[in-house]
Amino acid sequence: MAQHMNLTLKVWRQKNDKDKGQFVTYQANNIADDMSFLEMLDIVNEELTRKGEDPVYFDHDCREGICGMCSLVINGRPHGPKEGTTTCQLHMRSFHDGQTIVIEPWRAAAFPVLKDLATDRTAFDRIQQAGGYVNINTGGVPDANVIPIPKRIADEAFESATCIGCGACVAACKNASAMLFVSAKVSQFALLPQGQTERYERAQAMVDQMDAEGFGNCTNTGACEAECPVGIKLTNIARLNREYLTAKIFRQEEPHV
Repeated sequence: MAQHMNLTLKVWRQKNDKDKGQFVTYQANNIADDMSFLEMLDIVNEELTRKGEDPVYFDHDCREGICGMCSLVINGRPHGPKEGTTTCQLHMRSFHDGQTIVIEPWRAAAFPVLKDLATDRTAFDRIQQAGGYVNINTGGVPDANVIPIPKRIADEAFESATCIGCGACVAACKNASAMLFVSAKVSQFALLPQGQTERYERAQAMVDQMDAEGFGNCTNTGACEAECPVGIKLTNIARLNREYLTAKIFRQEEPHV
């Protein structure tokens, strides 16, 4: 049987990226512990709407930990207190009756606040567009076993490709670095033969775009890996550094940014 709790929420409210913003305190009462964190926010918003007040604006979509849209810093941690969990997968049983919960958006210059808890993360899209793709010939789909790939390599590429692009790595980093995200997107192609065509251009173009977006530098503190909800590894950053250095030495043409 579900247990119920009363909570105090300190929620960041901000009209847009030009507004100074501030924390506003709300009460969330009679919250069942089997609710998800976003369902709790839905209840708070329903109460605000009944009072004629502006509901709290926050990002969400699939609510299954797949899309990467949910993006809240909860009590100082991206996605909240549980490891390997996105905000939408977080349940209220992780909190206790009478607790105060502080809810903020991602904090990074490259992720300007749109409103309240929602940030503009299209910088990630532009990094992907700079080089996160492969060129292939059109025509029939080749058989899956035409190009043999060792299982270890295939597994590493798959693990890199599981990055959902939520931005928790940026929010966790004291420098607001996007190196873990970029390295995962580079690694998923760099490890496979299909990704070799643009190999030299890809790493340089994506890193250059990352820098242009205003993300900080990586200082290897490991906060990004610790807070990543899908467990992307720091070894990807080492691979990105190798790919970038190789691109600087052996690239055959200038990247198109």
